Amino acid sequence: MNYWLMKSEPDAFGLDDLAARPDGTEPWDGVRNYQARNMMRDDMRPGDQILFYHSNCAVPGVVGIAEVASEAYPDSTAFDPEAKYFDPKSDPEKPRWYLVEVRYVRHLSRTISLAELKAHADGALAGFPLVRNGNRLSVMPVTPEQWEFILGLESEAEAGS
Repeated sequence: MNYWLMKSEPDAFGLDDLAARPDGTEPWDGVRNYQARNMMRDDMRPGDQILFYHSNCAVPGVVGIAEVASEAYPDSTAFDPEAKYFDPKSDPEKPRWYLVEVRYVRHLSRTISLAELKAHADGALAGFPLVRNGNRLSVMPVTPEQWEFILGLESEAEAGS
């Protein structure tokens, strides 16, 4: 099993939106970065676990857990001229963009903020792409150790309150 972090703006599509979908599942469409596309297309597998991250909001951070619910397949929004993510250079015969479906697992008991994650950038989260300056990828890998550490922060704060 692999672990991932996927970013979304809560005003566009947040964890509550995912939880409200039928079966808690939604195609993760609109990714238009080759590195993120390659991870979804080549490395993600059903059952992989996802840290769901809210970005571009008052308190950016990890808000919940989801899982990969499908193998990657072509992102049809790339072929639809009416779609927000239309790409005129994408061809259904040779797709350029892919997506996976993601399924809601749970909300965290609290948001683990970006500031809190960055506080561990020289320690347990050294090398974690999210805490590096200038990282704007919407999909990134998480090591099993980083996954455990981040989820440990959720319960650490609860124990301290």
